[in-house]
Amino acid sequence: MDTPRLLRVLVVDDEPMTAAAHAKFVTRVEGFSVHSIAHSGTEAFAALDRAQREGSPIDLVLLDMNLPDLHGLDVARRVRGRGNTVDIIAITAIRDLNVVRTAISAGVTQYLIKPFGFAAFSEKLGNYRQFRFNLGTGGQPASQASIDNAFAALRSVGPAPLPKGLITETLGAIAATLRSASAALSATEVSESLALSRVTARRYLEHLAETGQAVKSPRHGTRGRPEYEYRWQ
Repeated sequence: MDTPRLLRVLVVDDEPMTAAAHAKFVTRVEGFSVHSIAHSGTEAFAALDRAQREGSPIDLVLLDMNLPDLHGLDVARRVRGRGNTVDIIAITAIRDLNVVRTAISAGVTQYLIKPFGFAAFSEKLGNYRQFRFNLGTGGQPASQASIDNAFAALRSVGPAPLPKGLITETLGAIAATLRSASAALSATEVSESLALSRVTARRYLEHLAETGQAVKSPRHGTRGRPEYEYRWQ
């Protein structure tokens, strides 16, 4: 049996650091490769056209909605207007339901809200890969079951389970503490606020940082062993 080829991804985001981070995430998900990065709608069109000319069309576009030259919705519409059927996942901080509805009508396959961690990102791409697999490679008529299975793959089955030993209620309390804080907090400060051990508080804070919900940074000016502080993303 032939090994399935890697799905080629175009990352579109006007912030170079964010685009690079999303590209790095792509390389960590099995079955995907980064074709190129674009920082504007114009660059995205050029990348799509170049890939078509080279005979290696892009499979998936990770599309930011806020670009310097065009809104992401306009990019999606123009892509479709050119007859390109590439799949699109919107990656944005915009939560307006009207924008979400318009994105769907413009051909956006999935919608991923910023900020997010690797787990959420990986799940979206994994669902998309399964969607592609369930649809097959074409050439044969699709059955109702194959179509239903393909679209079912795009729906998340639920939040990713917490690491062993973490409790949802405690995680929620620590997250709420960070959200309401006017400044970054250390594990010691969180533990004192919630009557937890410092080790326990640190485990939850590290989880929030690893999943992209909090930002971890060294606290300057402390003596001895470096201390870290966390702020809500």
